[in-house]
Order: sequence, then structure tokens, then C-alpha cells
Amino acid sequence: MSTLHPVVASVTERIRERSAAKRSAYLQQVDAMRRRPRGVDRMGCANVAHAFAGMPGSDKFRVVAEKAPNIGIVTAYNDMLSAHQPYEGYPALIREEALKRGATVQVAGGVPAMCDGVTQGYPGMEMSLFSRDTIAMSTAIALSHDVFDAVLLLGICDKIVPGLLIGALHFGHLPCVFVPAGPMSSGLSNGDKAKVREQAAQGLVGRDELLKAEQAAYHSPGTCTFYGTANSNQMLLEAMGLHLPGAAFVHPNTPLRDALTREAVSTVLALRPGQRDLPIGHLVDERCIVNAMVALLATGGSTNHLIHWVAVARAAGILIDWTDFSDLSSVVPLLARVYPNGSADVNQFQAAGGTGFVLRELMDGGLMHADAGAVSAGGLRAQAELPVLATDAGVARWQALPEASGDESVLRPVKAPFSATGGLKLLSGNLGRSVIKVSAVPEDRHVIEAPAVVFDTQDSLQEAFKAGQLERDFIAVVRFQGPQANGMPELHKLTPPLAVLQGKGYRVALVTDGRMSGASGKVPAAIHVSPEALAGGPVAKVRTGDLLRLDAVTGTLQALVDEAEWSAREVAVRSDALAQAHGAGLGRELFAGMRRNVNAAEEGACSWL
Repeated sequence: MSTLHPVVASVTERIRERSAAKRSAYLQQVDAMRRRPRGVDRMGCANVAHAFAGMPGSDKFRVVAEKAPNIGIVTAYNDMLSAHQPYEGYPALIREEALKRGATVQVAGGVPAMCDGVTQGYPGMEMSLFSRDTIAMSTAIALSHDVFDAVLLLGICDKIVPGLLIGALHFGHLPCVFVPAGPMSSGLSNGDKAKVREQAAQGLVGRDELLKAEQAAYHSPGTCTFYGTANSNQMLLEAMGLHLPGAAFVHPNTPLRDALTREAVSTVLALRPGQRDLPIGHLVDERCIVNAMVALLATGGSTNHLIHWVAVARAAGILIDWTDFSDLSSVVPLLARVYPNGSADVNQFQAAGGTGFVLRELMDGGLMHADAGAVSAGGLRAQAELPVLATDAGVARWQALPEASGDESVLRPVKAPFSATGGLKLLSGNLGRSVIKVSAVPEDRHVIEAPAVVFDTQDSLQEAFKAGQLERDFIAVVRFQGPQANGMPELHKLTPPLAVLQGKGYRVALVTDGRMSGASGKVPAAIHVSPEALAGGPVAKVRTGDLLRLDAVTGTLQALVDEAEWSAREVAVRSDALAQAHGAGLGRELFAGMRRNVNAAEEGACSWL
């Protein structure tokens, strides 16, 4: 058994001490809920009749008279997300398996799930971040019927997993298992897709060729194959022990995928009182949260999780911040190179050893809490095993992974990592606090010092690029993109023009209080700048022509302006026209309350606190 790294131990203890009061109050509430009688025994007869009126008669008898366990499904199924399309048939499969095991099943509710790939660069993206809290609330509404003994959560993509997890943690007395659906098969490589996008940004190819490339990359049911927020979700759920071991990246509509879904039923039933007795509120503790943070850093995962996992932790009464991430990043090595941090996709990652290889290396290297809980009876150590199909029985079995990586260009051991430190870096200075994903940025671009060019919208930057006004060294400051301003959209459509300019040899970077895609890549981008411009953050003081320095080596983000002048300078005010544009159309009016109430990005951009 490896000794826990002192920095991991120190950060965990710091989080535990900081969170003590809130965590204690949370667990008291969880345990009070656990002491209640079952819903069927506690509720009035009319309530019980309503709850099970839609069930077949035999199921009603089992759940009421025989006291059979009742599993609730919260599903994010829809046909808009390729990753979620396979969920259409899951309830029937789960019911069939539950019947064999003497349990009943109800779809407790559905939650919305939007595809950032569809809304990227358009007004719908301004509802994306807030969809997380909407999903959390929808999960709470689904489970508020309060007749469930266990929960299966069906979700994969960007805001859906954090939202489901936040919602489930507010029902921390219930055992919960996440049930994934797996990635699509490899199509046009992510690198080739990016090249066509850059060509299109320069006008070298037309819409027909660009659409052909995009459809060759995104071509079938399953998760997109780059290592963005959706696939980072899957890595983190494995690290938290909330998946069956190795379930994340098994393809949809395969016998092994179906076997894993069936196995999730028996797994969640075994977590009930009288058996393993491990509700989600107890499983997700400080060790579990730190394990997720470490896994994110070791794989160069999505920057979005520096917001989402702060909110997830808060839902469990645990307080984390970007300094915790930064301190862990200083000792957690980078073990994976998956696009945009490398050329491989998640299918190649899985073939090289996948999540199990990463977790085994981190545990053996003393970088994860191997004693943390997991839904698998084998504990977190079992998360490092590989699921296989026992063809004679058609069920899932687990076996040890090979000792060596299947491809060291994709996955490396702790003793020979791609980098000695993690893929994320905290920046601070007179522009505020920010984060940067450095794992995909060339080393000669880790420090950029250049004049600022200030934009209030991403469209105005793209227009300047098309007009040939940005053929120089500069740092683009795109402000009024924070949670309070317009819901903090991803600005991924800025990547192609900035990448083109960087490819021409110009030294360019982005500074914004908005987000980038979890798949943001080779252009240095200081994102999530807090406080945001609308809240009077210093990023709103920047004027075009100011000399800025983004330094991912020393961790600084600075306007190189005379201190007296900087102190005296007033912050820019958002125009009435821009305020109107941020709040009207496509249903954005309905999210005005969230924009008013949301806290800062480093606090999780939570709208419910």
C-alpha cells in the first residue's frame, strides 16, 4: 500500500477543516432522512395509491405488500444529444433485470439535457451553464415523490452529470449509481477536424466541405470522442467510485454495454441498509472529492470542472476552491494525452488502458485516497479493473489490467509521465483570479506579453479577424461573459481564428470572464476571470492598448499599467443594448433570476445559494 503524498494529504485535511461545520450539518440531515420508515409505510393510503397507480398489478403487490425495493430512474434521455440517444431503451432493460432480482422500477423523472455542440456560438449557449442547476432542481423534483429505495442516474454530458450529482446529493440518504452509455466509434480524427475548421475560418474551404468534415467526426450515437467536459465527467465518476468499474468508455448498443447496465441494478440494490449501507451522501466525502480533482488534473481534463466540481462539493457540504486545484496540480503528473492534449481520441485512450490504468497508477503512486468508498463491493481498487463479457453467461466480469500501457503515446505510468505537473494552472494578479489549461498549449506559448484588444462580444472578435484587423501580437480581452452577465457561455468559436493567428507566428492569447469549451486547446486562454466584469471586476478596467502579461509559468495575470493609474481607472459599464441582447430571446428571459442570484465562478457559479 502506497503512502499518501503529503500534498494530497495536506489539501484533503485543509478541505476537511474548512468544511467541518457545513459537512456536519449535511450529514446530520442525511442521517435523519435515513432513520425514517420506507415511503410506502410512511405515506397515507391515497399517496401510496397515486404513487404506484401506473405500475402493473404484480409490481404494486411486490412494492406495497412484499416490501420489494423500488428503484427510481432519473434519466437525461433525448434524441438531441448523440451521447444520450442510447438511453431510450434503458428503462425497459433495467425493469427486466430488477424483476429478476425481486425489485421494482419507476422512471422518477426526466431532466433536460442540451448539447453545447449544437448551441456553441449562438444565444442558446447562454443557458448552458444554468442548465446544470435546472437539471439539479429537476432531479430533486423527480425524487421528491419520496418512494424510492435506490436511484440510477442516466446522464453523461457536460452539465448533465454535475446537475444530476448535485440533485442526488440533496437526497444523500439514497444509494445511487451512475449508468453511462459510452462513446461513439472513431470517425474523422479530431486533429483533422480542427484543421478543416481553421481552413474555413480563413475562407480556404466552403460550407459544404466544413459540414462534410463535421459530420464525419460526429456521426453516430455515443459521446463525442475528444476529451472535453462530457468525457471528463466519465473519468471523474470513475475516480469517485460512482460508476461500475471501467464502465465509462464501453461502446453503446453492445453486449458488454447491456451487461454493465444490468449489473448496475444489482450494484445499487446492494448499497441499501442491511447490506453495504452506503448512501451517496456518505460515499461522496472529502477523499472522494479530492480523488476527482486529482483524476481531472492527471488527464488534462475539462476546465469547466473547476466550476462544476466546486458546486458538486458544495452540495455535499464540502468547500473547495481553485487554490486547492492549483496545489494538487503542482504534484499530480500528467498521465494522458487525449485530444486536445494529444492526437488520440477516447477510444484509443480506452484501448491503451483507459480509466482503470490512470486510477491504478494514481493509487499506486500515493496520489489518490485508495481507501475512499465506491459503489463496487471491491472498493476503489476495483475501479482499476477491466470489464469483460463472460460470453457463456452474457454477464459482466472484471479482470486485472496489463501492467504496461497499451500505448505510451496516449497513457504513461506515474514514474514516466508526460509532465511532472497537472494540466491546469491558477493565475492571479491585478486582473483577478483565473485558470488556464496548459496541457495542450505549446511551451513557448506559456508566457504571452502583448497589447490588449478589448471586445464586449465574441462576434466582434470574429468580425475583426475577418476584416484582417488582428494580424499582430495581441491579447484578446472578451468581457461581459460571466455568469451574472449572460450565463457564462463557452467561447469555443474563438478557437479557430486565434489558432490561425498563432499558426502565422503571432503571439496571441485570450483573457475572459467567460468559459471555453472543455476541449479548448493550443491557444493560451485565461478563463473564468473572477470577479467578472459585470460585478465590477478589474478585467472591466482594461482598455485596448494596455500591455498585459499572461504567465502560466509563474501563475500571474497582470495588466502592466502604472499602479496609480490602474487604481484610479473606472470599470467599464455594460451598455443597455448589450444588456438587452444578453437577456432576451430564446427563453433567456426565464433565466433572469439565475443571472441575478448566481455567485462567482470560483464559488461554483451556483444559483441556489
